[in-house]
Amino acid sequence: MTSPTQEHTTDKDSKPSGDSAHPGGLLKATIRELKLVVWPSRQQLFSESVAVILMVSLSAATIAAVSRFFGWVSSQVFR
Repeated sequence: MTSPTQEHTTDKDSKPSGDSAHPGGLLKATIRELKLVVWPSRQQLFSESVAVILMVSLSAATIAAVSRFFGWVSSQVFR
């Protein structure tokens, strides 16, 4: 068994520190965090979106083909 770290021994009922303890502080903290996000370029966003759409389409086609195959097999077996 491991001993608890300082992270696990802090008081859970204490108020949050920093901006999020004040009304509107959550919004300020959220905006501050969003400024740290590295947003993709337009070309990167487009190419990755196309890749996702192609992979989802390929997966759907594969699942449909397997489903039709097993449907055909079951119709042959259970005539």
